[in-house]
Amino acid sequence: MKRKRLTQVFPFLLPIRKWQRKKLFYLEMLIDGNKYAKNKSEALLPNTVFETSSFMLNKNSGFDMKYQINKVHNLKLAARTINKVIIEPNETFSFWQLVRWADRYEKYKDGLNLVDGKIVGSYGGGLCQLSNMLFWLFLHTPLTIVERHGHAVESFPSTTEDLPCGTDATINEGWLDLKLRNNTDNTFQIEINFDDDFMYGRILSQSSVNIEYTVFNSSVSYFKREEKIYQIASVCRTEKDKMTGRQTEKELYVNQCEIAYKLPDDIKIEERGV
Repeated sequence: MKRKRLTQVFPFLLPIRKWQRKKLFYLEMLIDGNKYAKNKSEALLPNTVFETSSFMLNKNSGFDMKYQINKVHNLKLAARTINKVIIEPNETFSFWQLVRWADRYEKYKDGLNLVDGKIVGSYGGGLCQLSNMLFWLFLHTPLTIVERHGHAVESFPSTTEDLPCGTDATINEGWLDLKLRNNTDNTFQIEINFDDDFMYGRILSQSSVNIEYTVFNSSVSYFKREEKIYQIASVCRTEKDKMTGRQTEKELYVNQCEIAYKLPDDIKIEERGV
């Protein structure tokens, strides 16, 4: 029998546990010796390193579309705290350092979140779409990823099916962050915009970046264990020097997650034991 957490046995302790964990979460960042990026500049840096877009309304979620509409509201609130942030040399970007007080003046709405293995509507749900987009941007820069967490469970198909598998980044305040460090001598800036359907992201730089990055899967496979289906994806990146044409390739990481939606019939799924 699976062991239950204390907060599952005594649910009234959960708010106290969350408050305690968040206090420790930010205290650790206060004393970890990092200088966190917080300054913004209305003037945009001159060079575009990489840009992308993300369709916001996922009609394949299987849930009431009101949660998708609420998610758009939440994304816009959170993005205000990140838009036009400057990442100087030796600074560290933290998603939660910036987004911590995004709802101070205007509250989040209930969006979809995974809670105790179930998809439910909860306060501030849907912010992972912003962290996903930021991580995809960061993978196309010379910035160093310090902390990234993949989703343990993919509950429904992504709105960006053309992206390589395993290039997501989930966040959970007090537990999971998205962090990167600028170990270069260049300065970078994040820009985020919206229209009715899409969220747009750009990474800008003070000096031009002479490396072109391409992120891809060298392999993707699926296996079934105890009636659950899992995906394993090798995430790789090529780095091409724009001046010389010299190119290198390396595996960044191997991502594994549970797939909780129906896969196409032509996907091969390996049977594995316990």
